[in-house]
Amino acid sequence: MRPEVLLATCSELPSSNEDDSPLPAALAELGVRASWVAWDDPAVDFGRADLVVLRSTWDYPNRRAEFLRWCESVPALANPAGVVRWNTDKSYLVELADLGVGVVRTHLVEPGGEVEWPAGEFVVKPSVGAGSRDAARFDSTTPADAEAHLKWLHSRDRTAVVQPYQRAVDREGETALVFLCGVYSHGFVKGPMLRSSTDESGLFVSEGLSPSHPAAELRRAAEDVLDTTCKLLDLSRSELLYARVDLVRGEGGEPLLLELELSEPSLGFRQTGPDARLRFASAVRAHLNR
Repeated sequence: MRPEVLLATCSELPSSNEDDSPLPAALAELGVRASWVAWDDPAVDFGRADLVVLRSTWDYPNRRAEFLRWCESVPALANPAGVVRWNTDKSYLVELADLGVGVVRTHLVEPGGEVEWPAGEFVVKPSVGAGSRDAARFDSTTPADAEAHLKWLHSRDRTAVVQPYQRAVDREGETALVFLCGVYSHGFVKGPMLRSSTDESGLFVSEGLSPSHPAAELRRAAEDVLDTTCKLLDLSRSELLYARVDLVRGEGGEPLLLELELSEPSLGFRQTGPDARLRFASAVRAHLNR
């Protein structure tokens, strides 16, 4: 009997987005039955699946506690529920920085907390969020708008992340490096998003993507991020079905971690040709046989 995989999305995107929608066909070529289901659909028996793969579950930020309870109830989930809990709060950036990872300077501001705004341009975003929603870019010369955004986040009991804006993003974007079962697969570049609008679903900010062949120093930095993370979480790299490491360059050209996506990242398949989806399908097969 062919193994069954459920690809978890949300009700707003019943077949995920264009990047992911062909995945069932890629898995079928390898003898795996796969279908799209909304993670919160009460009619679905997630326990029957050989594996549930988190993909476009992008409505979770306002329901994170419910989402995490669901993750913990799924017998076979990729990535694992403990990883999802850790990775869906951007406080992990502070943990990684404390372990010596080069990270964009990150300050967490809990409701009621005070902040000293960075000099120049900076970004304020929720510590729990997806698709760059509710993230905004400000300038220290006009702090009133930033104060209002921070107050708005705090009024919703959300911790804020404050980071200096990396000007290299305007020149070369963010470089996303994708790993499947711990092995590098492909890279792509994401253009500036913070002045873009959301897509029709309202779940993520539209972004300009393009193929990339990341430089060696970016690949090394991404490998270091994964190694440090797996040591912290007591995992082997192969236990992560997927990982996306988003890097930018600092003022001196050094690679800095902007985000590490281990829960529901877009994997940029459309930027890399059909082989990337086939590698994903093969990684799922390997995960099924662990």
